[in-house]
Amino acid sequence: MGTNKLEIPVGFIWRYYPFRMPDQSQAAGQIVLSGTIHILLQFDVCEEIRLDRLRDLLSAPTLQQPALKHPAPGYVRYKRPPVVEPTEPLVLEGGERLEGEIKYYDYGVVSVLLHLTFSDSWETLIALASRWAWEIDFASHASDIVRRRLHLAASALVKPYTDWLSEDYLIVHIHHITGSLDAPDLIARYGSQIAQVVRGDTLALSSHERQEVLQSTISYYPTDLAVIGWNAAFLYDTPAGAEAAIQLLEYANSQLLEFRHYDDLLTKVLDTVYDSFEQRTGIFSGFRRAGSANRLHTVLLEVMELTEHADNAIKFLSDMFAARLYRLAAAKVGVPDYKDLVQQKIDTAEDLYRFMVDQFNQSRAFFLEFTVVVILIIELIYLFRGKGF
Repeated sequence: MGTNKLEIPVGFIWRYYPFRMPDQSQAAGQIVLSGTIHILLQFDVCEEIRLDRLRDLLSAPTLQQPALKHPAPGYVRYKRPPVVEPTEPLVLEGGERLEGEIKYYDYGVVSVLLHLTFSDSWETLIALASRWAWEIDFASHASDIVRRRLHLAASALVKPYTDWLSEDYLIVHIHHITGSLDAPDLIARYGSQIAQVVRGDTLALSSHERQEVLQSTISYYPTDLAVIGWNAAFLYDTPAGAEAAIQLLEYANSQLLEFRHYDDLLTKVLDTVYDSFEQRTGIFSGFRRAGSANRLHTVLLEVMELTEHADNAIKFLSDMFAARLYRLAAAKVGVPDYKDLVQQKIDTAEDLYRFMVDQFNQSRAFFLEFTVVVILIIELIYLFRGKGF
């Protein structure tokens, strides 16, 4: 983690809170939050990354297994742990200096995690979360970093993509709040502020919206709390305790990115197949669709293999809390929805493939029957002319 403190001038607060300036006389009694703010940027860069080859090219270590919330024998295990290396600092226009790291997953996703230590008030945190979530183009900065690194590791990439899909996610990790509150007290006293951080909104939310945000909470001990949203998460935990949660949020977002890619790929393939149905008609059209059927089947096999690869990249062995945290995070960012879309398109593609194969078989049977009839007609002609065999 970075060690630099965030210093926000009074003008910053005025710009994002023109309706209320902080009372300087109350500064001594102000609630102070300490922690780290993370911005997660992920890019789908290729079909597969050969991690062994990449490790040799970059001299980068493999990610260690995340720490657990409890001393149980179960743990979270990566099937192929990603390769990780520190990345160059990013300095924003406001002067904030973000340290970070970059991770390479074997299923073709590259993840950049930038972070900044924080110690200030709820008001400043809310303003900063909103600014980072909606106003700063982190993806542009991170993609430049990734392209420079991948230029050195091109030989480790399998079928690299020209255009990259991307995902971004904000993680606010607070490890200390004035008063050392437990999770229930934190929700009771500061639930409104937590909801604003998760939504990235500088204005207070309605009670209904606040309740909607705070429904997506999970805790293991009374002293820790995770509130998961679709584009941001709030973690209240020790640095060691938050490590596994951050990695699971990162993994859930990488899965979302992969399923988005498969959804786009299958949409294009199905559009091509539908176009072939419109363009090719006639008795022997089944023969002409044989090539399309073979290509469709090849893509189906690749998608199902890659989907299984991404879906099984991490295993939860007896750690039910980690599994529940992952399922909550995946549900909030939309992994099950995209997974269902991909599965529906796989089912549609399989139906189309069977239909095209049936058409090919019918065309082949018709051709064989037609050939037999032609041969019989020719033999009859020769027979009536007195030239039978």
